[in-house]
Amino acid sequence: MGGAPSFARKVLRLAQASDDLPGQFLLRQGGQGWGSLQGSLEDVAAIAVDGAPSFARKVLRLAQAFDDLPGQFPSIVRGRYYLRRGCLRMNTAGDSKVAGYLKSFTFRDTNNLPLLPGAGKTLVESLYLEGRRIPVYINEFWTAKQRQASSLHELSYRACFKPQLPRFFIELLTKEGDRVYDPFSGRGTTAIEAGLLGRKVIANDINPLSRILSFPRLTVPSLDALRKRLSEIPIHEELEAEIDLSMFFHRQTEAEIVSLKKYLAARSANGSEDNLDRWIRMVATNRLTGHSPGFFSVYTLPPNQAVTPERQLKINAKRKQKPPYRDTRSIILKKAGSLMRNLTSQQISNLEKAAGDALFLTRDARYTPEIEDGSVQLTVTSPPFLNVVQYSKDNWLRCWFNSIDTRKVESLITMSKTLEEWTAVMADVFLELYRVTKNGGWVAFEVGEIKNGTVRLEEHVVPVALKAGFNCEGIIINLQEFTKTSNIWGISNNNSGTNTNRIVLLQKK
Repeated sequence: MGGAPSFARKVLRLAQASDDLPGQFLLRQGGQGWGSLQGSLEDVAAIAVDGAPSFARKVLRLAQAFDDLPGQFPSIVRGRYYLRRGCLRMNTAGDSKVAGYLKSFTFRDTNNLPLLPGAGKTLVESLYLEGRRIPVYINEFWTAKQRQASSLHELSYRACFKPQLPRFFIELLTKEGDRVYDPFSGRGTTAIEAGLLGRKVIANDINPLSRILSFPRLTVPSLDALRKRLSEIPIHEELEAEIDLSMFFHRQTEAEIVSLKKYLAARSANGSEDNLDRWIRMVATNRLTGHSPGFFSVYTLPPNQAVTPERQLKINAKRKQKPPYRDTRSIILKKAGSLMRNLTSQQISNLEKAAGDALFLTRDARYTPEIEDGSVQLTVTSPPFLNVVQYSKDNWLRCWFNSIDTRKVESLITMSKTLEEWTAVMADVFLELYRVTKNGGWVAFEVGEIKNGTVRLEEHVVPVALKAGFNCEGIIINLQEFTKTSNIWGISNNNSGTNTNRIVLLQKK
């Protein structure tokens, strides 16, 4: 073999002599040069992770013994490094505490029975990307059926994931006091779950509505205090919106909404807005439109999507309905009580502690200078998927209530139209995530399927994450029968479309 005959022969003899070498491995030999041998060694590194520990240790010792290799053989050095790293992965991705937990995981109900018929030990498959084996763990790791989320999460937002998803990773990969981050925070699911569990909070979303809907929940007021504050807000019955909202609201309801809008705007402008005001703003924003008497509006689409006035007129005509009067104060109080209903004193204390140094940013996720280098233990996030969800369009009425310019928000939100554009944006996001993540810290990156299931985003995410410097410790696929996001798109879960079941798990080492 060209270049390093002694090293090559030793590796070849070791491979041929190893009884525990997986049968599917065949070391290429004879007249193919060092480049071919190096490629085969990369295969050894990948296969070693699959369960040939004795062989892996032998190769590792051999690689470590060649510290005096001549500098003129860079390919040998690279091959040795790859071998060493690949064999070490046996102890991280293959036999680590995290991998062991995922492999042996069985989600059981209160009667200690598996949740799904026939459920049991995790199914482990393999995905090969960039010349590396990526373990794929398949099981029911979290579910809304059994692990009930806190009532504090019950604010509607388009394309949000279940609280059980971030909770799973927060409990597994962090301890109390660690920083947990979401660069695409949406309604703040990760941030709130981190606060409930006694972790420090960092959240970011280019849409300012995200902060409005998430930050107030870190400081939970009393219902009596909210009731008193609501009674102090003046209502001017002559007020009406500067745009026609008669298809959504009764005339008196509209006057109450506009009065509240003006009050909150004035409090914000003069710097007197406090947590009570922020809670009222948050709940009122959530209650603007919906499909039950618990909202300010006449019957319309679910609250995570505001229809246009033209569309609402058609809904009204079809249902032969007119907007009834809704008592906005009582609705706000009722919803606030519902959000707080199952909070414990410990959780409230944890949230208040998290609020002390929490960061809620409104930046592009590719540039977050407020976050210190190496300060984040875990990132759990779900990025925007191409241009599937029109966030500003869906939230136009919420933006109006909070005096947010939807055109400005639209111009700031990166809505990639092609997979190539989206991948390039995510590559920059991972560079920033690598900067803020601690050594040994983690990223749980939720991905979906696009183009009717023909494109799996993990195959595009993993390469750019590796290039940024992360190790991919596996892909987690959560089996479940139904997800809200899947239902939105009218598709079958675990089949096509965007779902909340696929997580790329990365670590900074």
